[in-house]
Amino acid sequence: MKKSVRILRRERKKRQKLEEYNQKQLERVISDEVPVYKNIEQNLEYVKKILGDSSDLVVREFRIDTLNIKVAVVYLDELINKDITQNYLIRPLMKLKESEALPGEPWETIVNEVQAGETKELEQMKKAVEGLLSGDTILLVDDLEKALLVGTKGWAGKNVGEPRAESVVRGPTESLNETLSSSLGLIRHRLRDPSLRVKYHTIGKRTKTTVAVLYIEEISEEDIVKEVEKRIREIEIDGILETGYIEELIQDQIWTPFPLMQNTERPDSVVAHLLEGKVAILVDGTPHALIAPAVFSQFYNSPEDYYERYLISTFLRFIRLLSLFIALLLPALYIAFVSFHPEMIPFQLALAMAAGRATVPFSSIIEALIMEFSVEILREASIRLPGPIGPTIGIVGALVIGDAAVSAGLVSPAFVIVVALTTISSYANPNYNAAISVRLIRFPLMILASMFGLIGVMCGLMLLLLHLVQLRSFGVSYMSPFSPLNLQGLKDSLVRIPWPWMKKRPVIFRTHNQTRLHEVRKENES
Repeated sequence: MKKSVRILRRERKKRQKLEEYNQKQLERVISDEVPVYKNIEQNLEYVKKILGDSSDLVVREFRIDTLNIKVAVVYLDELINKDITQNYLIRPLMKLKESEALPGEPWETIVNEVQAGETKELEQMKKAVEGLLSGDTILLVDDLEKALLVGTKGWAGKNVGEPRAESVVRGPTESLNETLSSSLGLIRHRLRDPSLRVKYHTIGKRTKTTVAVLYIEEISEEDIVKEVEKRIREIEIDGILETGYIEELIQDQIWTPFPLMQNTERPDSVVAHLLEGKVAILVDGTPHALIAPAVFSQFYNSPEDYYERYLISTFLRFIRLLSLFIALLLPALYIAFVSFHPEMIPFQLALAMAAGRATVPFSSIIEALIMEFSVEILREASIRLPGPIGPTIGIVGALVIGDAAVSAGLVSPAFVIVVALTTISSYANPNYNAAISVRLIRFPLMILASMFGLIGVMCGLMLLLLHLVQLRSFGVSYMSPFSPLNLQGLKDSLVRIPWPWMKKRPVIFRTHNQTRLHEVRKENES
């Protein structure tokens, strides 16, 4: 038996070494500065070798009779716009007339006849393969050590829809798209500023995912922009499939439940953050954008706050702040009062709660954990179920389980109300990531309350506050403008003052151009 195990291990090691060797050989071939060969067949053989002669690799060879030269059009099916390839690349070359040929080398004539909007000369096969994988078409010409990269990107993508996690009553209803070019178009449509800069980075050893860094040059702090781009360039990973990869790889601190970068799927929200001097990161293949740097208060602000009047927006922000405290503290306070401080509860309410708990066989912490975990499971199940069924199952399941648990004497009626208020309050947060953080922190506070009562709750809050104060997001204090205190930043934190009073951009992001609103000309009252 031991001998057979040793043989299996030896064989496994051999296979691993062989795979590593083949991978190194492939990497060597791709990374070598292989020029475009003069022989068109050598170029096609190289492309087929790199791509493994894949079934979706299309090679169209034909001869241009006017120039008496052989050419090949190479592309990956389903990644290109076939109309551009056929009508603006292949057809003009096949119908080239003798009178249209330019004197000199045939290359000038070919480039002149290609009617596509984006073309680029290549002299290395590595660039040609990268272009193919990005959805472009390669034109190879026999007897010439050049290749022409033609922009023909046009893979299928979904139409612009509504944001799923950031719905508002008043405001634009467009959402970013999985296609990077479409998302950039939505942003450019709202921000027609020549100072808007878009910097592309290719991340992922295998996926070659395009990552775009956006900022307004005249507003954003140069050091922050450089730091963001530096951290992105230093990423070495096989693949990037969503912004969550980027977020976790470049954030300042890993061991924190709080998001140090905001993600949004609203183009108007991206533009608003860019106008405050922040940096946006878009990843091809996902409709979510990252905003950096981020502070704690912005996770409880909604884009709708700036579309409604300031009194309404301020009221809504206080509602969200109240819901934050309820979602974070209400179960822990219930456990602390019931277990350690019943004298702090009004007498009539204490009698009602005692009567409700008379048949409950568990302690308050066990009761709380049973109900909280049940609600979390229902919440997760309602998200994973098909759209029309999910919300119904979540509501019905909560009602049925709550009523059955009370009837069976497993939990008290008072705590069912506590759990219901806590769950509803957690949904009031406009940012999904921040809401999950609160749900996670609630459990340690409940355990501290069961062990030390209100003293445990206060110690937990103090540790939480100390953790928040020491957090940084690309050099910006996470608790700004409260710590360090900045009076100008308070104008748009817990409250939102009227627009005429918010003439300056937030100082905490160290923007170059501080002026956001110039003097408003007031008409004389009649």
